Amino acid sequence: MPWNLSAFADEAGASCEEQITALQRAGLNNIDIRFLDGFNVSELPLDIAQIAAERFKDAGVTVRMFGSPIGKIDIADDFNIDLGKLRHMAQLAPIFNCYSIRIFSYFNKSERPYEEWKTESLQRLSTLRDKASAHGLVVYHENESHIFGQRVEDVLELASALRSDHFRFIFDFDNYNQMGEDVWQSWQKLKGVTDAFHLKDSTKDRQHVLIGKGAGYAREILTDALQSGWQGPLSLEPHLNHSGAVAATGPGGVANQEFKNMSAADSFYVAAEAAIALLKEIGAQ
Repeated sequence: MPWNLSAFADEAGASCEEQITALQRAGLNNIDIRFLDGFNVSELPLDIAQIAAERFKDAGVTVRMFGSPIGKIDIADDFNIDLGKLRHMAQLAPIFNCYSIRIFSYFNKSERPYEEWKTESLQRLSTLRDKASAHGLVVYHENESHIFGQRVEDVLELASALRSDHFRFIFDFDNYNQMGEDVWQSWQKLKGVTDAFHLKDSTKDRQHVLIGKGAGYAREILTDALQSGWQGPLSLEPHLNHSGAVAATGPGGVANQEFKNMSAADSFYVAAEAAIALLKEIGAQ
């Protein structure tokens, strides 16, 4: 069964048209919406969403996932912020025919005790899962630096408590590397609870590189996943050039100096070429 490669095309350009052009140039027809026409997807006005949805449809582009910032607030912050974002994306879902939403699992900036951090994160994520189910949505948790689910053992705790038809898990190669985890060993522990991949890679000194060129064991892990019959979303999120869209996420790691003088659209194209080549190399359709 073929794998469907999607991309955060906001790394190529801010507007809907720029993102469509970037996808077409790379030979891709799937997108993960994060920033679009000046708005984060969690705040995208419905009228602008309707216009964008028509443009994507006309271009043959399918929206695979909303790259929301849900869960990138502190455990001391008002949880209603995230519940409001989820409600808004439930309104966007039928417009884009997209019912999958990327989320995170909360900062602990005041350094409360670990158990308190875990308990509060689990309570919030459990509520998000239940709300997602009620709206017919699926939330996908991404491992990320400085949130609760930043390390393998924490993700295993979350998966044990929450994984279901409406709560799934993304494996981001780069983010585990940024935390100093052995990414291959991380995969060995998490392969049974991995529902999606973010194709992003970095070196041991935390510089972002083309997928498969860093310390993320991407080639080996994707080969193992393919041979195991794994199925799920794959999303290209290269971070090679810290464009406005990337900078707005508060990225970890270091922008690749090789690409600093390259336009965002060109670095995105190079990243897409590398991702497609890697998938072909391992025998993925």
